[in-house]
Amino acid sequence: MTTQEAKKIHIADYLQSLGYSPVKQQGKSLWYKSPFREEAEASFKVNTELNQWYDFGTGKGGNIIALAQELYGSDYVPYLLGKIAEQAPHVRPVSFSFRQQASEPSFQHLKVGELTHPALLRYLQERGINTALAKVECKELHFIHNGKPYFAIGFPNMAGGYEVSNPFFKGCIAPKDITHIRQHGEPRNVCYLFEGFMDYLSFLTIRVKNNPQYPRLTTQDYIILNSVSNLAKVESLLANYTQFGSYLDNDTAGRNACETLKAKFGERLLDKSLYYREYKDLNDYLCGKTLFQSAEPIKQEKRVQSARRMIQPPKKRGLKM
Repeated sequence: MTTQEAKKIHIADYLQSLGYSPVKQQGKSLWYKSPFREEAEASFKVNTELNQWYDFGTGKGGNIIALAQELYGSDYVPYLLGKIAEQAPHVRPVSFSFRQQASEPSFQHLKVGELTHPALLRYLQERGINTALAKVECKELHFIHNGKPYFAIGFPNMAGGYEVSNPFFKGCIAPKDITHIRQHGEPRNVCYLFEGFMDYLSFLTIRVKNNPQYPRLTTQDYIILNSVSNLAKVESLLANYTQFGSYLDNDTAGRNACETLKAKFGERLLDKSLYYREYKDLNDYLCGKTLFQSAEPIKQEKRVQSARRMIQPPKKRGLKM
């Protein structure tokens, strides 16, 4: 995708595909609660005529490339174009009617049930996920979106929304939020942080695969960002833990997010991405898809210790976590 091709994408449609919906309209401007932070009043504006955005909370704005810089925490344009291209198949033209919005949401006739559909289980298997674990963590969703019926895997967040995924569709049923999984019993001192729910499911799968008898799935809590733009929402939660491990992606956004947390929490943060540094994320590690197949070249970093602990693809060795 070229820069000019990316600029042809309507910012409002792109935001909608990520699960962000406007709360009001004033003339040619759509107003949102900022995708970059948690707020009570809408301070993020999209001018649909100019296809430009402006965030009054940060004083930043611009075109879709500038938006991607903030969403994905990078100023490397080829990487940003790759992220936009990755999302582009899920972008659909959307019209907003605020008079009818309460009765006609973007996702209609939502039905939530147990995860049993063979096509969805097969999709998870193709991504290396233990389906028994996925059935516990996820739901099966059936809904109407833009007039068409869909069914998909739904991963619940803290605000009552769902991250939505199937082989042909990826998005969010609003409201968008993080997922915080607390274990029963005594409060845990350790928490593990993931970017998306597929990474979280991949971690559980690897743990069970490496040690079926004692996988240690409940010895720590978990936080799933569901988007790196939600990073600010988790800082107060992470402050309650004596230590937490970061299993974020090995891309620019993931590295920037990890560095932000490291600057705030210091040695309390353990960068677990070192264990799969030749892979973009935990799911790619699970599937044996290295960074050499990724569009963004990873920058070399001074991590001598991790070079001695290179991990082979999961078919040969298990990842010790």
